[in-house]
Amino acid sequence: MILFGTVVNVLLIVAGAFIGRFLHNIPERMKETVMYGIGLAVAVIGIQMTFESTQILIVIISIVVGAVIGEWMDLDKKVNDLGHWMESKIPASDKGPGIAQGFVTATLIFVVGSMAIIGAIDSGLRNDHDVLVMKGIIDGFTAIILSSTLGIGVAFAAIPVFFYQGIITLFSTQISRFVPDDLLNFFISEMTATGGLMILAIGLNLIGLTKVRVANLIPGILVVGVAVTIVHFF
Repeated sequence: MILFGTVVNVLLIVAGAFIGRFLHNIPERMKETVMYGIGLAVAVIGIQMTFESTQILIVIISIVVGAVIGEWMDLDKKVNDLGHWMESKIPASDKGPGIAQGFVTATLIFVVGSMAIIGAIDSGLRNDHDVLVMKGIIDGFTAIILSSTLGIGVAFAAIPVFFYQGIITLFSTQISRFVPDDLLNFFISEMTATGGLMILAIGLNLIGLTKVRVANLIPGILVVGVAVTIVHFF
């Protein structure tokens, strides 16, 4: 099955999120310290990802232009509205913290990164699911930690992961046919770096140092695709 890797990834995220919910009854002081620890770890991951860039100007332009588009579309409000709708469908005892925070935080961590793209392409081109299965194991453990503090909203991140990786997998044959390997590698490195800045912002938000509307930065990923194409051909 061509989507086997993506399905495994999604199931492990959901399983991890529900396991994490059994750990939510820890003392508030401990939960606060754990949250700070998660925030610091996420921030470090974001910094490491940012160093993947070979053209930092592309990252800066993508973040700035993406932020303008995101603010104009007010994506952060739309995501929070979706979170509130999810909350209305979930029993009060199962909600934990706000759904939107867990959903946005987990989605960006699970989706942004080279493993999602490379793994999805391997699944589509070679029917090799090893990368996505490995990513699923990592995501599963991450989901346990995140959901123990951010609530069941982390489980809903499995939905965009399924569509994002699934679409890349299904269209990977066309991607390889029309996109040169050097351009694809260029895009992956700059997309990873741009996503790293978003993940850094998530980490700083979790620590409480900032209140960045990270969802409004998401269009920056699309800007990366346009920017690297222009640089590659011109």
